[in-house]
Amino acid sequence: MPKLLSRHQKIIVVLGPTASGKSELAIKLAKKFNGEIISADSRQIYRNMDIGTGKPSKKELAVVPHHLIDIKNPNENYTVAEYQRDALKAIKKIIKKDQLPILVGGTGLYVKAIVDNLKISKVKPDSQLRQNLELRIGNYGLRTLYDELIKIDPEAAYIVDPNNPRRVIRALEIAIKTKKPFSLQRKAGEPLFDFLEIGINIPKEKLFRRIDKRVDLMIKNGLIEEVVNLVKKYGPKQQSFDAIGYREIIECIKNEKCPYSCDRRNNCKISKNILEEIKNLIKKNTRAYAKRQLTWFLKDKRIHWVKNEKEAKKIIINFLSS
Repeated sequence: MPKLLSRHQKIIVVLGPTASGKSELAIKLAKKFNGEIISADSRQIYRNMDIGTGKPSKKELAVVPHHLIDIKNPNENYTVAEYQRDALKAIKKIIKKDQLPILVGGTGLYVKAIVDNLKISKVKPDSQLRQNLELRIGNYGLRTLYDELIKIDPEAAYIVDPNNPRRVIRALEIAIKTKKPFSLQRKAGEPLFDFLEIGINIPKEKLFRRIDKRVDLMIKNGLIEEVVNLVKKYGPKQQSFDAIGYREIIECIKNEKCPYSCDRRNNCKISKNILEEIKNLIKKNTRAYAKRQLTWFLKDKRIHWVKNEKEAKKIIINFLSS
């Protein structure tokens, strides 16, 4: 169990759905309040997964210190329990330097693991059970397994991505092994510090436009090449590649009907029609993910929703002076 921090130590949390502008806001707040950023993004932890995860640029990383970015290779697994351990170490390190820790990200479970000091169930993987569940996916489709999960644990709909087989399998594995709903496996503990949660309030229509623009920019900036290179190095079946943007491209390049080519400079191309299909699918899946994120965050009544940097600064000043 982590050692309790002094209750006078304060933490800022900046959260919101993907493409809402969390990173940009967090960097501005860190510069204003002498802070350092701890990432709460379950994909930015992986090295070389840069474009598709929307990692901060080298320039942004140079302006404000960031923690828990590029700490694992894509073929290495990383659990919520490990994240909780590493994030707490980073927070203590930042506080020791008399800096303000700012937790930033859209992975709700990562945020909750720190804010609520979750007591995370340690259920060891069951290889035989996983093989059986994977076989059922092959025979009947992933949706069948997901529906079974939601039937025994309706709250899992807000936690588990229905298009992510590894997440669905893990949730069912925990529920089956413990005979308890997956969503109840993580209980809140004694708070480790005082925290202020700030959520970015952005109209859904504007958010969706930002998502579409962001996906177009990712493709333009070389997401296809990034995925092709990662698959060449690590193979297509890594847990980290279940991320939106990666899995759609991987499914494409695995398909004989979806030819692609790369020149000597490693510029990879897919036919225009297929590329549009991929982009539209990534946009669709990202919008669905953003909706799930919003549903998750809106259940937390402690979050202060802000429209801009000015509102965020005002709330933080009041919090730090209290």
